[in-house]
Amino acid sequence: MYKLDNDFTLRERALKAFPNGVYGHQASGSLSPNHPQFFSRARGCRLWDSDGNEYIDFMCGYGTNLLGYGHPRVDDAAARQQRQIDCATGPSPLMLELAEMYNDKLAHADWTIFAKNGTDATTICVMTARAQTGKNTILIADGAYHGSGPWCTPGPVGVTPGDRDHQISYDYNDVSSLRAAVEQAGNDLAAIIVSPFKHDVFVDQEWPTDEFAKAARALCDENNAALILDDVRCAFRFVLGSTWEAIGVLPDLCAMSKSVANGYSLAVVSGNDKFREGAGQIYTTGSFWFAATSFAAAMETISVIEEEDSIAAIKAAGDTLRKGLDEQASAYGFSLRQTGPSQMPLVLIDDDPMWEKNNFFCNEAAQRGVYMHPWHNMFLCAAHREADIAEALENTDGAFKALKKQFG
Repeated sequence: MYKLDNDFTLRERALKAFPNGVYGHQASGSLSPNHPQFFSRARGCRLWDSDGNEYIDFMCGYGTNLLGYGHPRVDDAAARQQRQIDCATGPSPLMLELAEMYNDKLAHADWTIFAKNGTDATTICVMTARAQTGKNTILIADGAYHGSGPWCTPGPVGVTPGDRDHQISYDYNDVSSLRAAVEQAGNDLAAIIVSPFKHDVFVDQEWPTDEFAKAARALCDENNAALILDDVRCAFRFVLGSTWEAIGVLPDLCAMSKSVANGYSLAVVSGNDKFREGAGQIYTTGSFWFAATSFAAAMETISVIEEEDSIAAIKAAGDTLRKGLDEQASAYGFSLRQTGPSQMPLVLIDDDPMWEKNNFFCNEAAQRGVYMHPWHNMFLCAAHREADIAEALENTDGAFKALKKQFG
């Protein structure tokens, strides 16, 4: 019998402990009541909530789980390092070794800076671009998410107009819109920041066209500006490098985080020599940024990806899930829009402008042990084996059956 008694009790406590309950992107308030807020255990591709309900997880810690929760090789490497030295008065030599690994493996990278989360990384990229070019204006795709700092947070409360000065928007995959924004920036263009593909919430995802990606690269070259790739969400799910390496376009600056250390907190900024001086001029730091445990986890994550062909495994699992969901939806008379790459799928139901059907479906899926999101892109990991996908699809069939009964 599916129940969330403990979870609801914890939510009530959270309303007092935090300003407005659990906050940020992991707050469950915007999801169905049957999406749990608190989890007690995770392993592989599975989660257990505070009431003991088990889920096959298709959010993967909002992307932090790349190889599987509690991957033994990564956790063992992190534990060994933690017993020696972690957060101390100075960094471990692992910091240097990991930077050299990134500089060697990423085609665009001549240098690397480490931080702790995605907002750190994108902010460092923007600061570096401005320091190097001596210019101010940043072009940002309309609706894109680049973090929660004042310059990029989607919430306007607590943000001053000055925090958003020197920003111009453009439409993703629209070359004419991008050119118009460059023209508007004039001689003040410091950078174009772009996601590897359009993965905004609530709307269909879009892989970049060759024309768009190459235009972004050329416009930055023509205007002595930085091409910044916000790879925070996508890193290492497509290629062991910056994601646009897969389409033959290299950034000047790249921000990574989430999955690069398989759940251990780490952000990575890498750049080419053209922007080395600017990166060396800015001041950015954090006492926990030099902690060695995450460096050990990151190095082992790269080794596992290479040795276990994890990227191919993630794609295969995503392809199987996508095919199965399409077949089920069709059998029950529904049409799905599954957009973006199968490693990071967004699944929306046609004729559902207010996401009512999608919320109902994900609600029913959760009760059957499948954790899916109704309007945010999801994530596959290397621990999603064939049997896990088959079990998930067996249970989503019941969710589609309930959806058919509810909506006809």
